[in-house]
Amino acid sequence: MARIGTPLSDTATRVMLLGAGELGKEVAIELQRLGVEVIAVDRYPNAPAMQVAHRSHVIPMTDPHVLAGIIAAEHPHIIVPEIEAIATDVLVEIEAAGHATVIPTARAVHLTMNREGIRRLAAEELGLPTSPYAFVSGAAELAEAAHRIGLPVFVKPVMSSSGKGQSMIEAVEDAGNAWNYAQSGGRVETARVIVEGRIDFDFEITLLTVRSMRAPDQVRGDEGAVRTDFCAPIGHRQVQGDYVESWQPQAMTPAALAAAQDIAAKVTDALGGLGVFGVELFVKGDQVWFSEVSPRPHDTGLVTLATQTMSEFALHARAILGLPVDVSLREPGASAVIYGGMDATGVAFEGVAEALAVPTADLRLFGKPESYERRRMGVATARGATVEEARERAREAASKVKPVAG
Repeated sequence: MARIGTPLSDTATRVMLLGAGELGKEVAIELQRLGVEVIAVDRYPNAPAMQVAHRSHVIPMTDPHVLAGIIAAEHPHIIVPEIEAIATDVLVEIEAAGHATVIPTARAVHLTMNREGIRRLAAEELGLPTSPYAFVSGAAELAEAAHRIGLPVFVKPVMSSSGKGQSMIEAVEDAGNAWNYAQSGGRVETARVIVEGRIDFDFEITLLTVRSMRAPDQVRGDEGAVRTDFCAPIGHRQVQGDYVESWQPQAMTPAALAAAQDIAAKVTDALGGLGVFGVELFVKGDQVWFSEVSPRPHDTGLVTLATQTMSEFALHARAILGLPVDVSLREPGASAVIYGGMDATGVAFEGVAEALAVPTADLRLFGKPESYERRRMGVATARGATVEEARERAREAASKVKPVAG
């Protein structure tokens, strides 16, 4: 982008967020720091990013006519999808017509909106190492695939996030329950799930991969205009498919790090475009397997608010605007999730002062209008001389914050 205008004027640079959760909120803040006009769109009112955007809209995100209408009315220069459940065919048409830039590309959003598209690209087209898998359309097919792959297996909706609808089965007789649970947890109605074999890995990482523009005077020889940078690997712990804490950097062998960066580069090159990609990988010794990729900032990357010179959100904002990025790590850090712990509307939070009294601790309370037992309502971050010290501080800070009924 050659220039950035003034918000709410004829020169404004307009960015539309499709999805207005806590990650979108941080992106919106970073964009506004650079003078961008931000429009937040989601399926429910008062979503976190709506609270900081210039304007917001509540629409059914999977309705192509409504989505096309709101894009036509707002006429954004850049569209940034932040969730999977979007009518992506509309984005393909808008990009093809040259009406807006879709981040990273409309094709990438379409491929990654469900696990089938991205897994087939990674494993079958790019030949990347993955767990054994099958896509099935019913409980009987699920049982057959589980038997063929070998128990235990993981069952996931092709379209879901934060562990919703995911389960592990250790007996073929559990296929029916796993199928029903997957159908209840997907973001949209679909009759497909992925069945994955278990890999014997030591740990999982998120490798934040940033595609940004080179300055014209930095292009050398046959180098392209787009450069790829990697943040330090992020380790994380999951419960029921949802991350509960993350830390950076995750220690790994030089060979494993090189393999991880090679896999991440291949998959993000294939997807194209600009911005941050959250590439999830399994690691055992020097071996690395591709798991998933999100063409946007990743929830485990909330730790970068504490650790990096530029957080993943600042990196995303800069990259999509064609601005320089810096992926350097400042010091070790960690994040720990704060759950709602109850089903309620308009919860309050106690213990905030006590949490912020923990050395180096910081908080993000997302401002979600409705709390659920396992809904992520905030996160604590902390730094330390070591990763373990940072993890202890982040967990301590998170434990002091208590959601209470309003």
